[in-house]
Amino acid sequence: MNEISVQDLHSRKDVPLVDVREVHEYEAGHVPGAVNIPMSQLNERVGELPAEPFDVICELGGRSARVVQALNERGYETTNVAGGTAAWRDAGYPVDL
Repeated sequence: MNEISVQDLHSRKDVPLVDVREVHEYEAGHVPGAVNIPMSQLNERVGELPAEPFDVICELGGRSARVVQALNERGYETTNVAGGTAAWRDAGYPVDL
């Protein structure tokens, strides 16, 4: 499975980011530009996923790793963000509310 650090994510440009946390988690603070498609809604909202390669993030990296594995098996090109939104905050990067 492909993984990147939050530092790599911070320097990336023009790569879509999907946040798979639940809506209340996303609304409490998310990486700027992230689109919220909760893991629990993924099957119903699969048509909203980007066609091009994209990154996947959650709170700590576990849920997003499972989503990345499942999506890669379905032919998507996805990359997990190791450490998730918690690592993003810990690195001092801003979050949007």
